[in-house]
Amino acid sequence: MTVLTLVLGAPFVVGNHPVRWDSGSVLPRVVIGGSEDSATPSADGTGKAPASSSSGSPSTSTKALEVAKPWKKGMAQWGVQLYWEEESPKRSDTFIENQARKHAKYLIGLGANSVSVSFPYYIKSSTADVLSTGAKTPSPERLQKVLKVFKDAGFRTTLRPIMDEGTLKQSNGWRGNIDPASRSAWFTSYEKLIDPYLEAAENAKANTFVIGTELNSLEGDTGWDKVVASAEKTFSGEISYDANWDNYVTGRINMPVNHLGVDAYFPIKVPDTAPVEDLVTGWNKWLDKKATGPLPNILVSETGIGAMNGAYHAPGDFYVKRAVNPQVQANWYKAVCEVVQDRKMQGIYWWSLWFDDDPNTKPDDKVASRLDFAGRPLTEKAIKSCFTSAYAGPGTTTAS
Repeated sequence: MTVLTLVLGAPFVVGNHPVRWDSGSVLPRVVIGGSEDSATPSADGTGKAPASSSSGSPSTSTKALEVAKPWKKGMAQWGVQLYWEEESPKRSDTFIENQARKHAKYLIGLGANSVSVSFPYYIKSSTADVLSTGAKTPSPERLQKVLKVFKDAGFRTTLRPIMDEGTLKQSNGWRGNIDPASRSAWFTSYEKLIDPYLEAAENAKANTFVIGTELNSLEGDTGWDKVVASAEKTFSGEISYDANWDNYVTGRINMPVNHLGVDAYFPIKVPDTAPVEDLVTGWNKWLDKKATGPLPNILVSETGIGAMNGAYHAPGDFYVKRAVNPQVQANWYKAVCEVVQDRKMQGIYWWSLWFDDDPNTKPDDKVASRLDFAGRPLTEKAIKSCFTSAYAGPGTTTAS
């Protein structure tokens, strides 16, 4: 899943003018009509009280969780997708908050200023019209606590529900191909599902809520008008939609939102030994299908690739495990960063960190996803070089 996000400056009225991103156009047009920690949590998650200055205030030297350069409008969003499947609801809130602090500290070390928290919801089959949370879906209250940890540390925050594909493997296998028996019932169920999560995002002062992710078959349905209108009454931040990369470059995205994300994993037919410049060329060829030149309203809000041989041909393959090749992943990260800067784009969110993992440990390649980047020194070096670069961002130029 790779996401490119178009951010528009002027708000739209929902319902009677969905936004369409046509092939060949960069801008949209409006269509009228682990173990428990019982210690009291501290800023760094150690359970120790912060050191105090002579005035009795916490010493600035103890502020371990503080983004070096907090995001402001016009700056690049340097971020990561943090995927959270709740492994055990019996774990304390203190443990959950400390786990969030562990990730925040790791991301600060990479130079990140943004984080997006993705969480699963479920559907029984590709034709079902009832959606639900599950045992692994974090509660709104727990997500709010995690978002607050990142917000308090100075991160730009996003909350993103994403349909789990486990029950779809025996049918069409992908959330973008679902065909609900009753679309009306599907949208009613979805609105009910996400409402408490919108409240959590609002309470945590999140910047963005992604209203849907990779739902190709439902794009353009009028059912979104009511869902988005309801969401805007609850959540005061940005409402976004994350489309899949294929629709972005070749089709038309018709959604009543002001912020469009595209999950894009561009396949590039080059050998594992290809230099970074060949990967840059491959990315640009895909982006040029939509529009050439600077893309100041586009954000790569999700991208990644497996650290393995053959990954360039199918970077979005989450399940295959070939021979580990860290250089393949590191070069991809370097190339994407170069493209983002050369074309004046909004920034990058890498896929992904798993919430229950320790980002400071090397991945066990016997069981871990090849897409994991935490603990891979070459990739971490590429990320830090990107996130701490001199790129100032696209500025505040908006669509007209």
